[in-house]
Amino acid sequence: MWYHGTWDSIEAPHVRVASVGPIHTNRFRRVGPAVNERDALRRLAADLPHAGDDAAVVGDTVITTDMLHERTDFPPGTTRYTAGWRAVGASLSDVAAMGASATAAVAVYADAAFDPDRLGRFVAGAVDVCEAVDAEYVGGDLDSHDEFTTASTAIGEVTGDDPVTRSGAAPGDALCVTGEWGRSAAALRLFERGDEAPVERANDLFRFTPRVADGTALAGRATAMMDSSDGLARSLHQLAEASDVGFAFDPDRLPVHPAVDDVADGPTDRFELAAHFGEDFELVCTVPESDLDDAREACPAGLARVGTVVDAAEGVTADGDPLPDRGYTHG
Repeated sequence: MWYHGTWDSIEAPHVRVASVGPIHTNRFRRVGPAVNERDALRRLAADLPHAGDDAAVVGDTVITTDMLHERTDFPPGTTRYTAGWRAVGASLSDVAAMGASATAAVAVYADAAFDPDRLGRFVAGAVDVCEAVDAEYVGGDLDSHDEFTTASTAIGEVTGDDPVTRSGAAPGDALCVTGEWGRSAAALRLFERGDEAPVERANDLFRFTPRVADGTALAGRATAMMDSSDGLARSLHQLAEASDVGFAFDPDRLPVHPAVDDVADGPTDRFELAAHFGEDFELVCTVPESDLDDAREACPAGLARVGTVVDAAEGVTADGDPLPDRGYTHG
């Protein structure tokens, strides 16, 4: 292993939130038996009763881990710099979803053959995404594998009295999102074109900024929060289940990334890319009406109200119709 400096072991008598990190499989093509993360979490619930939030919290320290594979997470044309940025960024996004500040990250880098230039570019991307959120990339581990694979871990610190979990939404709260939606879906369409200019733009779109600053701004204001790695529609169903509520979602209010309009095949496809594809790594949260204006002003990426929390019996709807629980399935 190669690390910058040393870390003392964390010893805490009480774990406030336990979580199982995302199981990233089969995004681009199926290569083996599927693993469904939500089913896995339900099976683990008896032993890990808090499993299901974006990160674990030990004392005031937030910790999360993710694994990504070349065949399922990095389409042809993805540079190693983008891979390093995106892999570590995914873990930093989980830290953001807990309303925590980001401290540091490490990553495992494994490949079928050692290429120092590729490794250097990967590390450069990891360093730069950490610097973008005032964190530090401090090293990791090297290994061999039959395909390029990376596992990243990020830690942070709770900034409020408590972390923001998925289970605090209440009827009457405003349903809100950060940023713009559909950039990863647009990137994949551009990667599929294969030409130099579209691939360069696709890499740029794949390098999202983790919403750590927005997450800390929402700490103490948001009643529930998660990141949108599984897509907005699926995230709403996950929040609804965790908080025992429903959502009345207004699709016309969803901020869509301009790149989506360049690749979408009409309005239906546009909504599909923005709401169901996933991996935008924006924040989905609920905020009391009384705190909404302050929350909007505090979020540097922008905070848009896209609906309202309703009673669980009303379900999750879009324009009054049931919103399908469809999005990125881990496996």
